[in-house]
Amino acid sequence: MNSKIDLPSQPPVVTNASEGVPSQRARRFVAMVLPLALCVLPVVQAQEAKTPYPAMAPIDQYLMADRSAEIALARSAAPEAISRDATVLVLGRNGYETAVEGKNGFTCLVERSWMSPFDSPEFWNPKMRGPVCYNPAAVRSILPYTLNRTKLVLAGTSKAQMHESIVAAVAKRELPVPETGAMSYMMAKGGYLNDSAGHWHPHLMFHIPKTDGATWGANLPGSPVLYDDEFTDIPEPEIVFLVPVARWSDGTAAHKDM
Repeated sequence: MNSKIDLPSQPPVVTNASEGVPSQRARRFVAMVLPLALCVLPVVQAQEAKTPYPAMAPIDQYLMADRSAEIALARSAAPEAISRDATVLVLGRNGYETAVEGKNGFTCLVERSWMSPFDSPEFWNPKMRGPVCYNPAAVRSILPYTLNRTKLVLAGTSKAQMHESIVAAVAKRELPVPETGAMSYMMAKGGYLNDSAGHWHPHLMFHIPKTDGATWGANLPGSPVLYDDEFTDIPEPEIVFLVPVARWSDGTAAHKDM
């Protein structure tokens, strides 16, 4: 069912030729449609606000034209002592490509919006840029999630089909369970995680097999451990716990209200 109701920009005015004023029929139309418009428009606006990105944008909006800028943004996910020797991937039209060969086992890249939970309203937000650096355990067991989703997106797979494909892959054990010690850095000041959070806070992410947030004391008063309990549709076999840190990767202090 189409939730958007197309209303005329202005109700048609039918005039009485003998008097040159709106006819009784026109007055009835206005009396009937105007209250309907006043009721429907807030609903339509609320629905559009809830789903600001209902479909994938053209692929060019997700790509970064400046390859060097994408490499720099990817590296900014972690302190320079880590990222300078990391492998760096950049997104091309056929998927992620190795731009820099590393030597410390870490891999840095810039995630796009389709790595969000499937129930996130910003799943297709083309502005999203999420710099992340995976440690070796996460490279082996978490990076495959990103590469798999990206392959499906670039193949033109619908969002629903992507979800079905991931669920099937997990059932067949084609996607790995997070390794012990899998973690990643998201400390980039220049990232853009969504329209409301912007670059949010510098933080570390810990990737573990599905569990309850209570096992880490996540989201409890005074606990530094967080997880997203609003948007939870992640078909891959992981839960991600976040721990905010005090400084961005360049060493500057984060927000005081962190």
